[in-house]
Amino acid sequence: MKINQIMSQTVPILNDLYFALSGLLFMIRRVFLCLFGLCDLSPFSDRVWLKLKWVKMYLSLSEGTNLADIIQDGDYVLIYLDARRTYMIKMQAGQTFHTHKGYLKLDEIIGKEFGEPIKSSLGVTFTTLKPSLTDYMMKSGRNTQIVYPKDAALIVMFSGIGPGSRVFESGTGTGALTSALAHYVGSTGKVYTYELRPEFQKNAAKNLQRSKLIDNVEMKGGDVTMGIEERDLDAAVLDLAVPWLVVPHVYEALKPSGVVVSFSPTIDQVVRTTEALRDSGFVFIETIECLMRTMQVERGKTRPNTMMTGHTGYITHARKIIKPLQTDNASLVQDVAVVDVDSDSLDLEIETENKVVAEDSA
Repeated sequence: MKINQIMSQTVPILNDLYFALSGLLFMIRRVFLCLFGLCDLSPFSDRVWLKLKWVKMYLSLSEGTNLADIIQDGDYVLIYLDARRTYMIKMQAGQTFHTHKGYLKLDEIIGKEFGEPIKSSLGVTFTTLKPSLTDYMMKSGRNTQIVYPKDAALIVMFSGIGPGSRVFESGTGTGALTSALAHYVGSTGKVYTYELRPEFQKNAAKNLQRSKLIDNVEMKGGDVTMGIEERDLDAAVLDLAVPWLVVPHVYEALKPSGVVVSFSPTIDQVVRTTEALRDSGFVFIETIECLMRTMQVERGKTRPNTMMTGHTGYITHARKIIKPLQTDNASLVQDVAVVDVDSDSLDLEIETENKVVAEDSA
């Protein structure tokens, strides 16, 4: 009990001391930069600064805070101003982030808990949030259109994937959908994602590294219309221009009862893909479209927002079944044909015997 009382009195004092030393060190560093240019105390100040940050983290942990909830140098943070203005920033000591509402010193963010507010140089309050999977997807560096979270959520649900699942994907694009798949298969699963264009693959790798999901993904090149290397997969996700050309290869790659999900922006693609699924041995084929609109919520004025996310694409999903063996059907037809021939011969013999008997009677 006494220890808890001592800690409750000591921690606030140490916390204030931390901020005082941090501010003093920051000022000393700036003075040396202005007076001596390159001959500053950066190496020394960096070491001291790092130690102060660890002191701050220790103080937070002593108050029952999880280390994963503390913003550290190198972490990505979602800086929130309002619903329309959010910024994904990588924390780097000594850097500043400039906005039209003033600049933010990243040194003042490092060491704080996610969710803490921070004021800009103009006194505007921002909030530091831990990025979610949706944030990483929507803030992806883009060189192609992304699959939106509303569609990615349905793709994940229809695919039935979970921790330990092995999933095939084509094509990778920006890696937004790849991130969602990698998140749900976890560290015990694997996403095998194919992309023809190296520049797309390079950008997707950066996005996956930023979301810390790259270890759950194996990135591959090649034309999947010519074949798929993997076998015994739990699911396959297609997001390319000609999915119907890949469907026969997907059938060979999937486990029995495995799921294929195809995302296509046009209905013509859906028709050709559905025909290919039927011809290749898939059942339970269904196509849906997801339209999403948000609500403006205010007492006495609640209504749907004027702008909405309308058509983005059609989602077609199906399941693989084991095809009947071709040899069995052929042998069955042959057996029937033999029976038919034997029956005709038997009828001919009976008819001949009856004719002979009639002639003898005459």
